[in-house]
Amino acid sequence: MVAPAVPLYGFQRRWVTDRSRFKIGNMPRQVGKSFGVALEVVDDALETGDDWVLLSAGERQSKELMSKVRMHCQAYAHAASKIDTQDYWVYGIRYTLLTITLPNGARIMGLPANPDTARGFSANVVLDEFAFHKDPDRIWKALFPTVSRGFKIRIISTPAGPGNRFHQLFTGDNEWSKHFVDIYQAVADGVPHNIEELRKALDDEEAWQQEFEGKFIDEASAWLTYEMIAACQSDSIAGEIAYADFDLDAFPFVPTGRVFAGMDIGRKKDLTVIDLEEQLGDVFYNRLTLILPKVKYSEQRETLWSILRRFKAERVCIDSTGIGAQIAEDTVEEFGQHGAEEVAFTLPAKQDLAVRMKRKFEDRLCRVPICRKLRDDLHSVKKTTTAAGNIRFDAERTKDGHADRFWAKSLAFMASDAGADEPQFISLAG
Repeated sequence: MVAPAVPLYGFQRRWVTDRSRFKIGNMPRQVGKSFGVALEVVDDALETGDDWVLLSAGERQSKELMSKVRMHCQAYAHAASKIDTQDYWVYGIRYTLLTITLPNGARIMGLPANPDTARGFSANVVLDEFAFHKDPDRIWKALFPTVSRGFKIRIISTPAGPGNRFHQLFTGDNEWSKHFVDIYQAVADGVPHNIEELRKALDDEEAWQQEFEGKFIDEASAWLTYEMIAACQSDSIAGEIAYADFDLDAFPFVPTGRVFAGMDIGRKKDLTVIDLEEQLGDVFYNRLTLILPKVKYSEQRETLWSILRRFKAERVCIDSTGIGAQIAEDTVEEFGQHGAEEVAFTLPAKQDLAVRMKRKFEDRLCRVPICRKLRDDLHSVKKTTTAAGNIRFDAERTKDGHADRFWAKSLAFMASDAGADEPQFISLAG
């Protein structure tokens, strides 16, 4: 085994030295699981001369994993460590293929996961963060025949609820070698994390159990499941932008379709989020998610108006509850009743917004970036019923917001409707 750049933690060593043909790991975030995965891949490729294909949730994740492969390659003075980048076309769709070729001819290739990219190679395979891949069942069905001639499979992920392919493989009665590591085992093995500090900072018990304790949390109360969200993720959609990093003049979006916006307003406790959607045919593409934390109201208003004018948005819906009332009122006055609408977050209004949102995701009529913060925000909204029989849609408040991205996006979808004076509510009783 190659001498790693840093000493291995106990769970990393157990993973690397386990050479089972079928191996799966349920491990928490930010403990070094990708480091161990990349090390085994390099060791095996140098030892056997066999190729490896590393399939990640998106292009950014693919680059991150391949950078760890390169680091381990550099630990061998004689090993090639240059990452070659080339376009890889499948059925007319372009993907970025990252390749490191070792001196013995073995190739280590990184790609975004897709049923078509999974079908295209005969090699050992790594499925990185498999629970969050788009179309994991289709990927699995396309992939497995390609490794039937003795190749190895490595699957590693944090959970994303029960019932998906990762959950089935990890909990099923099968021949897989299974590695379970939670945050407590990782710290016991040497990872220098302060558990209580992390838990308090996260301030979300369900997220803690899933992301750090490796539990398959029941998604029964989640309004948008991880599977729905993953099905609408696209690597071609840019991630969110912080207010301090946003330059409107340099922003590359040039609309060709109809443009709509939604704004959820916060000030001190919650985020303000501006969501910009472009409608092409029946599908809505997330062109901008702008995060404005603790930004003065006057700056929030001017930023929104500049975006609406620059991208010729047809309509914007604005959260007018409490502190948002003045910005919403000013915007309606500036852009007119047909260009802007105030939306008070009453229980019926939030129900209407949530239903619109779910329909877009169920029917796959929207495209969102592969972004963990957005994914967790969208998934955080829960449907509950009060003692009085009222339907509520709400989320726990965390350091990353209070479902602010969810509500901004749902407001943008509302703006895309014909602008009816009265929203049509849908009964969810029962």
